[in-house]
Amino acid sequence: MSGSTNLRRSLAPALAVLTIAAGAAAAVTLPAAAATAATVSVNAGQRLATIPTEAVGMNVAVWDGRMNDPETTQLLANAGMKLVRYPGGGYADGYHWQTHTVEGGGYVAPNTEFDKYVATVKAAGAQPIITANYGSGTPQEAADWVRYANVTKGYGIRYWEIGNELYGNGHYGAQWETDNHADKSPAAYATNLLQFITAMKAVDPTIKIGAVLTTPNNWPDGVIGSGDTMDWNHTVLSIAGSRIDYVIVHHYPYSTSEAELLGKPQAEIPAMTSTLRALITQYAGTNAPNVGIAVTEGNSQYAVDTSPAGLYAPDTYLTWLENGAFTIDWWNLRNGTDCSKVTTIQGATDYNDGGVVSSGASCEPAANTPFAPYYGIQLMTKLFSPGDSLVQATSSSSLLSAHAVKRVNGDLSVMLINKDPNNDVSVGLAYSGFTAAAGSPTVYSYLKNASGIGSATTGSSGTQTVPAYSIVVVQLHPGTGASPSASASASASASASPSPSPSQGGSCRVAYVKSSEWPGGLVANVTVANTGSSAVTGWRLTWTFPGDTRVGNAWNATVTQSGVAVTAVNAAYNATIPAGGSQSFGFTGTWSSNDASPTSFALNGALCTTG
Repeated sequence: MSGSTNLRRSLAPALAVLTIAAGAAAAVTLPAAAATAATVSVNAGQRLATIPTEAVGMNVAVWDGRMNDPETTQLLANAGMKLVRYPGGGYADGYHWQTHTVEGGGYVAPNTEFDKYVATVKAAGAQPIITANYGSGTPQEAADWVRYANVTKGYGIRYWEIGNELYGNGHYGAQWETDNHADKSPAAYATNLLQFITAMKAVDPTIKIGAVLTTPNNWPDGVIGSGDTMDWNHTVLSIAGSRIDYVIVHHYPYSTSEAELLGKPQAEIPAMTSTLRALITQYAGTNAPNVGIAVTEGNSQYAVDTSPAGLYAPDTYLTWLENGAFTIDWWNLRNGTDCSKVTTIQGATDYNDGGVVSSGASCEPAANTPFAPYYGIQLMTKLFSPGDSLVQATSSSSLLSAHAVKRVNGDLSVMLINKDPNNDVSVGLAYSGFTAAAGSPTVYSYLKNASGIGSATTGSSGTQTVPAYSIVVVQLHPGTGASPSASASASASASASPSPSPSQGGSCRVAYVKSSEWPGGLVANVTVANTGSSAVTGWRLTWTFPGDTRVGNAWNATVTQSGVAVTAVNAAYNATIPAGGSQSFGFTGTWSSNDASPTSFALNGALCTTG
């Protein structure tokens, strides 16, 4: 059973009556510790994945009375959270959006209605992901939600899940998820899932719909239930694999110590993603390259508020992304706690809350005070932006995780995570495909039991000291001989055309982001911004691919291709780009040896700036 159940079902209703208080203290200074040594090698030319727009996600819940407070918008934005899941884990399978009620009398806080949630998410610069009610809902109810959201209100919500952890519906013996269907087998879920897909996409064919899977190597993965011929994942994908847009797993690693927890990202995630991709390939047929992997719930499940979870959070986000997931959504923004379970871990109070900020319970700090995972997630904003490329980084020590990012402007950033609670580590850094500028780089750090992120100009591109139980991000600029390429190459033959200078641009700016990428396939999202003083009515965007990308299915625009030349023309409902506004569209694509991003775009014949 998913560990999310324990975290989710704490004192949720109490959140509605707590008082908000803000503020976080400056980072603490730790006494000097003994130093060990390690080496990190970064291959800036070996791209692992392009960072999707939706990479860093978060869960919110309708029982959280502070969900739509102004503080929430700021907390989401400051941590770079770009996808926010609603209405709240297992609540989704009892939640009826039109009445804003939960079947069975579940608590729903005031001011957490759908429209208010969307306003908060949009204000934070993020986008929604919605879990439709499978357990007590119907395909028609879900289709009506899509119609209201994307047709009536024009919210443009792309990502929809069908149910939460439905394998916990009692079919395998354990029950924590609402499921009112007489048949609770995986075959019934998959068959009904097809009805949801048909009804919802009849309203908006551009939406992306995900199917619930069991997490590989976690119960009940591999279990064949009564009357079944295969386990949950094989059954669901054999029936619905050709129709889904992504698969959904939740990741709550079981750990009994800090050391065990901090080894989980590297020990578990590569094997999980490999298994998922093999299942998708086996059952999705020609649709397989278009099927993404979404981790719509995750948490450390151990030491959830203190420094071990703070180190674990960015490590697990980045390891999932390096292995092909397009989003990881932490459980939860606020969660609540049982004050009888407060303990001390690594010299700090752990409230067993599970939220990234305090709910304000009587035993906790003031409401909205960030816990360690919040700072670990926030530190990733110093490492990357959507559209940057994760590149290969290897460490000589199992107690030091390393992740590296080639930025679109040619910079390189490296995150180093020291999992040793007692010893600093002196890290020697070596680079392939990148030459750093001389001088000390800017280094951002989150120290053990700190209450903030610090920064300094320290060390060199070749040597950094990482304090015990801390995370640092080293930001490097290219020096003489370094490539200014906007992205790292996945193969020796890949190359990118130089970006147009700002003087080439007209009154438009284009952002091209590969939200998901794998060998032979990709999903790209394009945003066209009108930087002029008057509206553009009727738009036509053209570009040329530097490599061999071929456009497949498209949404929110008609996209055609002739050779390497591509043209995207507006749909009827998004033909106008107001002054200062933007329109977005996307497409799936295939490629053989080079899927380099285009760097020159023209809007109605006028060149645009990029970025």
